[in-house]
This record gives sequence, structure tokens and C-alpha cells, in this order.
Amino acid sequence: MALTYVIEPSLPGFNFENSGRNVALEGIFNEGNAKAPTPLKTGTTIAGVVCKDGVVLGADTRATSSEVVADKMCAKIHYIAPNIYCCGAGTAADTEKTTDLLSSNLAIFSLNSGRNPRVVMAMQILQDLLFRYRGQIGAHLILGGVDCTGSHLYTVGPYGDMDEVPYLAMGSGDLPAMGILEDGFRANMELEAAKTLVCDAIHAGIMSDLGSGNNIDICVITRQGVDYIRPYEESAYKDKRQRRYKYKAGTTAVLGERVVPLELVHEMVQKMDIA
Repeated sequence: MALTYVIEPSLPGFNFENSGRNVALEGIFNEGNAKAPTPLKTGTTIAGVVCKDGVVLGADTRATSSEVVADKMCAKIHYIAPNIYCCGAGTAADTEKTTDLLSSNLAIFSLNSGRNPRVVMAMQILQDLLFRYRGQIGAHLILGGVDCTGSHLYTVGPYGDMDEVPYLAMGSGDLPAMGILEDGFRANMELEAAKTLVCDAIHAGIMSDLGSGNNIDICVITRQGVDYIRPYEESAYKDKRQRRYKYKAGTTAVLGERVVPLELVHEMVQKMDIA
């Protein structure tokens, strides 16, 4: 018997259908005196500094899912515009999709106006988006960039709270990183000194937090352009695999094989209006 599938276009934006499911599950667990599953803890250390010539952003590269290291080379510094970048802490998928939405909106603005967007514009779009979902998007962001009004560094929380600061650290390793920044920050710092300070702050977060680790990425934004250094500093703690995990074909026996033909009965095509 052939199976039939209907191809439908996916809906844009975020989907929170599971929120109602989670509320119902909590009620079921409470009635049965059972313990509901707890959210997985994530770990990150991100930082940013405003210096004399621009803005320096930094982040570690470890993505965690509770006690499991899911990715050792996760990119936490996201492209927003040619003059704006953003560091993300929290849920990796939320930070990536949120920055992608922001980047696409600003790209449309640049195509219509023929100029780069201002950093405050990107901050206001982020603030409106996150406030609209009332904290259901787990994105803690550091937005930095250089525009016609100078160098700017903003922090945007998952509830839409915003603040402009000269230096900042966020994530699970923010306390030791913030201590390094408070001790070493000076107004109108030189670019190399700012890069060293951000690197030291991220390193302090890595050494004090199990959720942060591996390499350090640095993004330098100036009026001359952007220098995204990945990695800026590699981890000194690397483990080599002790054995090979490749197995020959046929190691696992195939007990049975079944081929089911698929038949496409309906296809929906949605055209984009480019007028």
C-alpha cells in the first residue's frame, strides 16, 4: 500500500505550541505526585568592550546540554550587518534564529536605503521581538557595532530589557569575566589592549564555569571593517582519542529489509511577491 503525503509550507517565526503541552503535563505530574522533568542547563561566557577605535566582542565555543558537551566549536558571535555583530547566550537555537531574523530585517533596510543600519535600530528591533514573547525565547544578547554616531554596546535580555554599557559580560561564566573587565577596563582603550582584556575575561569564565570552555572567538568591529578571528585562542586542554570507532561493513547483521514506495498526490507552491 502506497503512502500519501501532502507538502505544506512551514509557518514563519517561532512556534510555541509545546507551551500548552508543558502546562498540561505539569498538571498531570502534580496530580500523580510525580516529578516533572527539569529544563536542561546551558553554559556560556560572552563579553564585549567599547574601545577607542571600535567595539571588541568575545565568546567561548562550548555548547552544553546539562552535563553533556553537545558542541566544542559552537559559533556564538553572530553576523547582523556589515557593521554590527551580536553575541548570544542561552538556548543556542533561540539565539541563532533571533539573530537571523534581525539580520534579514536589517538587510531589507539596507537594500531600500543604500546604507548600513544604526546600532540603536538593531537594538530596538531585538527589544520589540523579545518583549513580544514575554521571555519564552531564551536569548541573552550582547549587541555591538559602529555607525555614524560612534561605537555602541548594548545588552538585551529575554524579556526585552535593554541597557547601553561600555563593557559587559553575560552567561553562566559572567561573574569571573565581569571581575576581569571591571579591573582592567579603561576609557578610550587601545584596540590591542581591548582584545587582550576580552580574551582574559572569556578565559576567566572558562576556568571558573564547567558550562564554558574550549576555544575563544574574538570579533573586532571598527570603521575600517570587521575582523572575526575564529579561533583567537585555542584551548590548551585537548584530549586525543584512545581508539578508533570505525567498524567494517557487515559488523551489524541486517535482519530484514522493507521498501515502501511513496506517492506524491498534492503539491502546494507558494510564490513570493517581489513587486
